[in-house]
This record gives sequence, C-alpha cells and structure tokens, in this order.
Amino acid sequence: MRARIYRPAKTAMSSGTAKTNHWVLEFTNQEGRDIDPLMGWTSSSDTQSQIKLTFDSKEAALEYAAENGIEASVTEPKARKVNVRANGYAENFATNRRGAWTH
Repeated sequence: MRARIYRPAKTAMSSGTAKTNHWVLEFTNQEGRDIDPLMGWTSSSDTQSQIKLTFDSKEAALEYAAENGIEASVTEPKARKVNVRANGYAENFATNRRGAWTH
C-alpha cells in the first residue's frame, strides 16, 4: 500500500486557515477508474483510496504508517507569508481616506 502524508492548504474561497493545522494520510489509487457507460460516472473497486486519516503531527502520521507497513511519502507544506493589514477590513470603509475612492 502506498500513501501520501501532507498538510492541507487553505481553501481558495476563504482567507482563513481553519482546517490546515493537522496532517492527513491519504492512500493513493492502486488501480484505474472505470467509466459507467450509462451515466458516465467513474468508479473503482479500490476502497483504500476513499480513506483519509488525520493526525496532529507529521511524526504521528509517519509512526502510524511505519507500524502498519504503509509505504508513505511526505509532502512538506510551502511557507505562506502573513498578510495582515494595519486596519484590517475596516480600512475599506475609512472616512479619513486621502486618495481617490477606487471601488
């Protein structure tokens, strides 16, 4: 069994980083998917690819993989610079704006 261990990125629809503090062990698909001729849906008989396990740390995920004989590859997350504005969201509605209103 092959799996990958990674830390999920933030969603594109939100600026928050809520579900990015844990590590995920996800099994890779061992066989190809079949296309249903009637509906066009894809399916697979590989049930391991549906499993995602979450861990508090990378070390815990690696330990679990080693104990259960899972060949795992680790993908390190890319560092993200912090984007904090001085006045935050209220800056969009400031009454003491010196420049022209651009919205």
